[in-house]
Amino acid sequence: MKSLDEKISNIRAGRATRRDFILADAKDADMAFGVTAPGPGRCPPGGRHEAEGCWKSLPDYQRQIREVINQGIVDIVLLSASNLEQLAMQERLFESSRITPAARANDTTDIWVVRGGKYPTLPSRTFRTATIEHMKYGRLQADCSQPHTGADLGLYSITFTNNVELDHRALEEFAAFRLEAETKRFRYFLELFNPNVDAGLPARELGGFLNDHIVRTLAGVTSAGRPLFLKIPYNGPGPLEELVAYDPKLIVGILGGSAGTTLDAFQLIHDAQKYGARVALFGRKINLSEHPLAFIEFLRRIVDGEIEPVDAVKAYHAVLAKLQIKPHRHLQADLQPTTGSMHYRR
Repeated sequence: MKSLDEKISNIRAGRATRRDFILADAKDADMAFGVTAPGPGRCPPGGRHEAEGCWKSLPDYQRQIREVINQGIVDIVLLSASNLEQLAMQERLFESSRITPAARANDTTDIWVVRGGKYPTLPSRTFRTATIEHMKYGRLQADCSQPHTGADLGLYSITFTNNVELDHRALEEFAAFRLEAETKRFRYFLELFNPNVDAGLPARELGGFLNDHIVRTLAGVTSAGRPLFLKIPYNGPGPLEELVAYDPKLIVGILGGSAGTTLDAFQLIHDAQKYGARVALFGRKINLSEHPLAFIEFLRRIVDGEIEPVDAVKAYHAVLAKLQIKPHRHLQADLQPTTGSMHYRR
């Protein structure tokens, strides 16, 4: 059994422990950032500008993903459909793994973070590149009840903007996706962002705005069409506790947001778990760390209750020193919290 299925079963049965916290690595950034998704790389001799190739390549990115799969600590690895085809369908890396592969099922315009683009600053519009058939089988297929070689789990994303026309359209598209997913035996988890533009709300009201939209959106959805879990920004302990208390059957997870300091990441997952989250999906925080595998190991140790965030930062730096890896920041700077954006584009 995949660890995700085991943990979901324990949570729903009311027998979950701290070790049933679900950890996911988001390696779907190529559907948002394009060439820059894998992160900074070494510039060629004499090259100093990003346009001259100072980014890791797709093979580099796939190598990083293989390492995370082989490590076996996370429960989910989220991929673009094209990388899913390579790693799951062709290389079969998930067949003997406890990790569940998942694919990004839609790519709304607020994650189109191309260099020179202004899309993330404009109200989010709905869009889907991948199809359920291609995520499950890599090709169009009439019978979706057949065993799949790709993924039967996807991430579907909605960004409400307080614009009735755009939000209405987003919900129509979500309804169509839900019905298709139920018909084609495809599971999903639901990502809901804070508005990516000025929604005419004070910052302190964003958590309530998002919570009400979540409850209102899912109130008309029966169990056959509901998401496996939620992925939302951490808007503070109050909004998170409110949502968790409203519906104890709803499994709530948080997203990582921008990279920030190591303490930002470690404290975020600690606090989110404390106030009711049962899932964390980190992308850039893992991918842009000095040593992603060590970073993941400390995330797991924190949610398992083995170490506190500050001590984890110190221990992580000790690992970097042992491996002779230069940290992005010296220890004292990395122990400082910062205020980072929860938007995907960061």
